[in-house]
Amino acid sequence: MSFDAIIRSRSADLAIADGVIAAREEPGALGDDAREVIDARGLDILPGLIDAHVHFNDPGRAAWEGWGSGTRALAAGGFTCGVDMPLNSDPPTIDAPAFEAKLATARGSAHVDFAFWGGLVPGSVEHMDELAACGVVGFKAFMADSGIDDFPACDDLTLYEGMCRAAVLGLPVAVHAESAVIVRELGLRALAEGRTGMADFAASRPVAAEVAAIANALAIAGEAGCALHIVHVSSGRAAVLVAEARAAGADVTCETCPHYLALTAEDAERIGALAKCAPPLRNAQERHGLRRAVRDGTIDYIASDHSPAPPRMKEGHAFSAWGGVSGCQTTARVLLAEGLTSKDLAFLCSVGPALRLGLPGGRIEPGASADLLLLDPSPTTVLTAGELEYRHPHSPFVGRPLRGRIARTLLRGRTVALNGASVGEPLGRFVRPV
Repeated sequence: MSFDAIIRSRSADLAIADGVIAAREEPGALGDDAREVIDARGLDILPGLIDAHVHFNDPGRAAWEGWGSGTRALAAGGFTCGVDMPLNSDPPTIDAPAFEAKLATARGSAHVDFAFWGGLVPGSVEHMDELAACGVVGFKAFMADSGIDDFPACDDLTLYEGMCRAAVLGLPVAVHAESAVIVRELGLRALAEGRTGMADFAASRPVAAEVAAIANALAIAGEAGCALHIVHVSSGRAAVLVAEARAAGADVTCETCPHYLALTAEDAERIGALAKCAPPLRNAQERHGLRRAVRDGTIDYIASDHSPAPPRMKEGHAFSAWGGVSGCQTTARVLLAEGLTSKDLAFLCSVGPALRLGLPGGRIEPGASADLLLLDPSPTTVLTAGELEYRHPHSPFVGRPLRGRIARTLLRGRTVALNGASVGEPLGRFVRPV
């Protein structure tokens, strides 16, 4: 039988036909009857990575990041799917027309597959059914100011009614968990007193604000019978709260991000606004607790929360500068530099998000889509801005030693990145929960 491609590795040979894995056999058993033979001996073969939390901003704010540049960066980083958040695009994805506008923009531009989160904001509960029919993976809500005027935070009643509807629809609600009252009032006090540095910004959004919001979200989700997901957990104490709730029977999962595992509040003071995010980077003790939560399985998956902006929006004091880290291209290499293994990457950046969001992926077996990452986990190199495929090539990780080489990324058996750089035309398709 002739195949489109055969990948030779140390442990097995994979045959690819019509975009799927057609066979997995002992090394050498498949011969050479293929249009392309890829020698992956010496490399680790992982299922294509899934970034379940990106902001590509298009339509409406393509000057921040667009589908072309953003998905090229994903491919270069070993990802074969990105799940876009509902805010930052204009209009935000809070109803079916907005969903269709985003879908039309992404089609023909995306270099990897893509899925969408729907939005939950005051007044949008009535549109949740139509978004579910469109194929969103779930609904995203902010419990504090999002920074985007047309995506306001949810009050408790909206969150409750939205969670009740999500439970009926069988989809999770993801929350940005920070107490609106705590972060608003502490921020206003800091500004009134002229305290506008990165340390002042971090102090205005303490771990207590994160823990309080998670506790509130857990209580509401429990009453509504809703599956809950906590995005970008930033602290060890917040992760412990999630673990305790899960042990008590709550249907709750959580993610963290590479920047929370690799950087601290002290790094943020040194780097400046390129490291501004919300929740903010924490101290070394909280980071240690978060790393422990990754090791013990409390963290279900890791996502980048890639939230880019033009350089001019990173200017000014810490409260006025745009809050968001550019990071979707470097996730795998940052995590490897932090001591994670290829096996860890496969679970935390592929299997985990696929399971929680019901997306295809996370498997290397006959019948699965041939979405693959060929990885050399060994080399360490310093990240340069020239490697970045973002529309605006800046990142808090530039100048930092990272580990690993993304040798090749394959989407349905076709190479979309080679040696850490994207190649070829856009091949991405919309995917929905299965």
